[in-house]
Amino acid sequence: MTAEMSALVITAASIGFLHTVLGPDHYLPFIMMSWARKWSRVKTIFITFLCGLGHIASSVVLGLIGVSMGLAVKKLEFIESARGNLAAWLLIAFGLAYLVWGLRRAYRNQPHKHTHVHTGETAHGHPHSHHLEHSHVHNGKSDSSITPWALFAIFVFGPCEPLIPILMYPAAKNGFFEVLLVVFVFGIATIVTMLGAVLLAGTGVNFLPLAKVQRFAHVIAGATILLCGLSIHFLGL
Repeated sequence: MTAEMSALVITAASIGFLHTVLGPDHYLPFIMMSWARKWSRVKTIFITFLCGLGHIASSVVLGLIGVSMGLAVKKLEFIESARGNLAAWLLIAFGLAYLVWGLRRAYRNQPHKHTHVHTGETAHGHPHSHHLEHSHVHNGKSDSSITPWALFAIFVFGPCEPLIPILMYPAAKNGFFEVLLVVFVFGIATIVTMLGAVLLAGTGVNFLPLAKVQRFAHVIAGATILLCGLSIHFLGL
C-alpha cells in the first residue's frame, strides 16, 4: 500500500468515527427505542447494524453511480444534502408520531382497577398499571414490527456526506480495490462507532432510576427523536 493510500485509509477511518460521534442521529434513536421497547442486546445490535449498513450502502451506490456518469463531487454533495434534509424531516415525523402514540399508550396504561367475582358472589378489586405489573394487551402488536423498518428507511435516506469526497478520489485514480478498501474502512469505523455508542449508553440507561417514568418511556423516546431530527435540520448537527 502506498503512503498516499495509507493516508486515505486513515482519513476514512477518522472521518467515519468523527461523523458518527458528532451526529446524534446515528445512535440516539437506537438508544431510546431499545430502552422504551425493552429490546434485547442482540436485537439492539442487529437493528443498529442493519440501519448502519443501509446508511452507508445507499451513499456508496449513489457515489458509484456518480462516478460512472462522470458527475462532479459538488453535484453529488448537492444530492446528498437534499437526501439529508429528507432524512431529517422523516426523523422529525417519526419522532412526532411516536410521541403522540406514546401519549395515547401512557393514557391507556394509567393505573386502574379490576374487579374479580368469586364463588358465593363475593368480589374484590385491585388497582394496577400494566407497565409495572402483569400485562394484558388492550391493543394489537402490529406497531412493534413497524419501528425497526421505519428506522431502517430513515437511515437509508440518510446521507454519508463525508464519504463522497474520499470515495471519489480513489475512483478517479481508476483503482477499484482502493475504492473497496476506502468503503470498507469507512463503513467499519461508522458501524463500530454506532454500536459502541448505543451499547455503552444503553448500559448506562439501565442503571438509572427510571422506574417511575417507565409509563412514559415511549413519550420520552419520541420526544428525544423529535428533538434529534429538529437539531439536525435546523442546527446542522
